[in-house]
Amino acid sequence: MDGMNECMWAALSHPKRTTMKTNRSPRTRLNSTYLYATVFLFLIEVFIALFVRTPFIRGFVGDVLVIVLIYCFVRSFWRVPVTGAIATIFLFACLVELLQWFQIVDRLGLRDNALLSTVIGTTFDWKDILAYGVGCAIVFLGEQGRRISGKSWGR
Repeated sequence: MDGMNECMWAALSHPKRTTMKTNRSPRTRLNSTYLYATVFLFLIEVFIALFVRTPFIRGFVGDVLVIVLIYCFVRSFWRVPVTGAIATIFLFACLVELLQWFQIVDRLGLRDNALLSTVIGTTFDWKDILAYGVGCAIVFLGEQGRRISGKSWGR
């Protein structure tokens, strides 16, 4: 048999060999429930940024929600342990806050870019770190409640 016939014979006689192997691990599967939550929370964040002038909502609630938003985004694409994801997101948020303390927006010359200066933030505040902690607690309690009730959010 020539090479082409051998390949066809191998494919016909061993159906498992015809399936393409991908590099996607079981940890990377789209979770539409978390993705919908991500989009919904993103729209709320945009609404807050554009239309809400109340300092508590804009400053504190927005920071709480951004933690939930990032968590939902991560869980949309990756199956990761809840506590590990929460801890990583909290550390990431604290790093961004630390960069605000070092005035990263000004150092990078982004002050005139309204979008990036809003996303990164321009002012360090300990209350923001508290808000991140509250956001992490909400995520943790929500996931614990889901686990205890046995409800699946689109595994």
